[in-house]
Amino acid sequence: MILLQVLRAFFVLAVVAVFWSLVEAGKVLPDRRVYLLVAAMLLAAAIIVVDIIQPRKSLKAMGGLFFGLIVGLVITYGLSLVFDYFQAVYLPTLDVAIVGTVKYVLGIVCCYLCVSFILQTKDDIRFVIPYVEFSRHMKGQTPLLLDTSVIIDGRIADIADCGFIDQKVVVPRFVLHELQAVADSSDRIKRGRGRRGLDILNRLQNSESIDIELLDEAASGPATGEPVDTRLLNLAKELNGRVVTIDYNLNKVAKVRGVPVVNINDLAKSLRPVYLPGEGMQVKIIRAGEEPNQGVGYLEDGTMVVVDGGRNAIGDTLEVAVTSVLQTSAGRMIFGKADGSPDRRRSEPATRESPRPAAR
Repeated sequence: MILLQVLRAFFVLAVVAVFWSLVEAGKVLPDRRVYLLVAAMLLAAAIIVVDIIQPRKSLKAMGGLFFGLIVGLVITYGLSLVFDYFQAVYLPTLDVAIVGTVKYVLGIVCCYLCVSFILQTKDDIRFVIPYVEFSRHMKGQTPLLLDTSVIIDGRIADIADCGFIDQKVVVPRFVLHELQAVADSSDRIKRGRGRRGLDILNRLQNSESIDIELLDEAASGPATGEPVDTRLLNLAKELNGRVVTIDYNLNKVAKVRGVPVVNINDLAKSLRPVYLPGEGMQVKIIRAGEEPNQGVGYLEDGTMVVVDGGRNAIGDTLEVAVTSVLQTSAGRMIFGKADGSPDRRRSEPATRESPRPAAR
């Protein structure tokens, strides 16, 4: 910032010095030197104000501007040669001033059209000129862009704490705005989800295991009427990054548009432990099964376990021997058989019921 202030001060002094040299040389109103110096200072101050009110500069736009000017000047030079030949052959008596004016108009028109064309088609310029493009890239490895659903889910924070993420994590400003809108919802459930998402985002920002960046509105694209998911996919293509989500529809749309996507649910499925027939496990019986003498329990990852011989052990933790594993569209189911006595984890010993009298 200090260097920037020095640069602005040097700019003002340079403009004033140029005007002063013109006055001293007697070329520009020597009797109005005070007014010219004031005008020079005002001109420099106006340019600095324009620079300040536009805090976010786009290197992509500047690259497109200069590239368009270069192409426009080259085209103007070629058209000027053609016009000179045409004028020498067919209009030899044409005034020199008119010839110069026509060339200036050609230069202005060509430069404007080239700059406008480059700025509107900068994303496709690489298909025309290989290795030349004006898309923005993040430093380092491929960035990960988080959407609203994966932030609210919260498992991304646990993954980050484990140290498995070494890329830069990017949260666009419009995703934060959507989180805030959900947190301010009148619906109690949505409001709780939104506040949970803000807490997870704060946890990610305070984590020392990842490098997270909150991409502001100017860098993540102007506010448009497009949905947040569409803007997120466009930004991912622009940054050459990957979208992290648990949204099934966003996952499908991203694959159709060719945007790399990481689904936390797929990651969780791949990390589930593999149980083979004959292996043992401990399962707490939650409810009765559909078949007689069956009990149903769940593992920590939500996998349902159907236990043969567990109907009378509801509320107990049994040693179960796996008999088969069934993969369905809804998930994975494990079938097992009660193996051994139940492990009753209760604070008080279970009371035995007195035997009923035999029926006569």
